[in-house]
Amino acid sequence: MKNSLVLFKIPFLQSIYTSVILLNIGIWVRNFSILMFVMEQTDNDPFAVSMISVAQFGPMFLFSFIGGTLVDRWKPKKTMVICDLISSLFVALIVMTLSLGVWQVIFFVTLASSIFSQFTNPSAMKLYKIHVEEDQLQSALSLYQAIQSLFMILGPALGAYVFTSVGIYPSLLITSAAFLLSALALSTIPKDEEVINSDASKKGILKSMKAGYKYVIAKRELKVMGGCYVFAGLAVGLIQPLAVFIILEKLSLPREHVKYLMMASGIATLFGSFFVMFLRNKLTPPQQLALGMFVDALCLIVIGNSEFLVLTFAAQIVYGLFQPMIHIGINTIMVRTSEQEYLGRVNGFLNPLFMGTMLLMMSCAGWFKEIFTISTIYSTSGLLFLIGMLIVVPLFKLNFSAAKETEKAVQ
Repeated sequence: MKNSLVLFKIPFLQSIYTSVILLNIGIWVRNFSILMFVMEQTDNDPFAVSMISVAQFGPMFLFSFIGGTLVDRWKPKKTMVICDLISSLFVALIVMTLSLGVWQVIFFVTLASSIFSQFTNPSAMKLYKIHVEEDQLQSALSLYQAIQSLFMILGPALGAYVFTSVGIYPSLLITSAAFLLSALALSTIPKDEEVINSDASKKGILKSMKAGYKYVIAKRELKVMGGCYVFAGLAVGLIQPLAVFIILEKLSLPREHVKYLMMASGIATLFGSFFVMFLRNKLTPPQQLALGMFVDALCLIVIGNSEFLVLTFAAQIVYGLFQPMIHIGINTIMVRTSEQEYLGRVNGFLNPLFMGTMLLMMSCAGWFKEIFTISTIYSTSGLLFLIGMLIVVPLFKLNFSAAKETEKAVQ
């Protein structure tokens, strides 16, 4: 615990955590305000509501790799500050446009924010690589995950409360202010190096993208992470929309009880982020990742087949407790094994693998439910996690430092 508290004395982490808190406030207020506003304007039209998700997730596929490539050519701190400033200004402009009666422009708030996140997320990973020592990296990412988990619990209530209290215009202004304050917090991060990657800056965009792809393919650890991302995305997406059927069919309870199941998992995820800190000196990142996938696989099989309330909730809590091991393990391996000059492209290449497979399975989950029982679906999801775990096992004996020999493979 003492080692974890030391992290709060690192100026970079003070700035980045402050920014993450402010961004989450803005994002959750924005998401729920836009959702409720669109439902009011369209009388709960499902198509209009689904377009919010399209605006949110679409740019992850269209701009992720391009964004990662550009981030490798730009200064990370400057990139994050400018993106937050533009996001703040853009939301303010949308408020002005809304006042003219054109409510449809509200979709562009989510769209623009999602586009800018394709630049800020890989920039943040590069800054972690630059400013955090390797032996502190896993704990630093654990605290980051803890903040995200906390807002997964509190964010929906915060967003709904703000919108119902003040309405759409003040809600968006709060979002704009949060983004602006985030930019100010990031401005206190130590100045970027004058030259980050001279070779990449001399190449064209397409050549830089090609070099990034070759780098991922040439590096064993990153190929393993790609496979892990795919099976984790398939597993999570398959069950994501179907938790309510555990309540209805396996426990024979009213559907409203699903919120308690999700709440238990969310709180466990928060504690799981701190749990990872205590294991950092006992298990390597690949071992933590494999353990997280193994335990979650068993929990999903139990949840899908249990008809006992206590057993189901206990399995859901353990599932949430070990979830951060997967996310933190993957991010730690990615940051530690990637050279700084390629980290943006690595992030831009790998992250869409998880999001794409997850969204694919989410879109098919309803169809699968019509064919298979909920027990079969949850057990299949557990099996996918087990396959992902087996993919990670070969990394147990590898030394996790950015290998220099991969440079030759991409030149």
